[in-house]
Amino acid sequence: MGIGSKLTKLMKERNTNANELSSKAGVPATTIYSLIKRDSNRVDIDSLIKIARALGVTAEYFCNEDQPTPTTIAAHKEDGSFTPEELEKIEEYKKLLIAARPRK
Repeated sequence: MGIGSKLTKLMKERNTNANELSSKAGVPATTIYSLIKRDSNRVDIDSLIKIARALGVTAEYFCNEDQPTPTTIAAHKEDGSFTPEELEKIEEYKKLLIAARPRK
């Protein structure tokens, strides 16, 4: 299941559409429609993080085949040299890198 399929499923579960999600996430609707149409596993990380936040999931959700739809998200600040938003992006990027590793 690609990102577009998961995105479609989440939007249906949350009773929203691409235009509403676009407004809430701050991502162009054309980007969301493109993700759905291509159903690829390649996406701009910043857009994916914004979409994930708007839908209440982690960006990792879109990359992990076995991960169920989460109902809550927790974020923690551990290093004073980064803002909470920067730390969240760092964690999401780490998860994406791990999820993109070839399966053995």
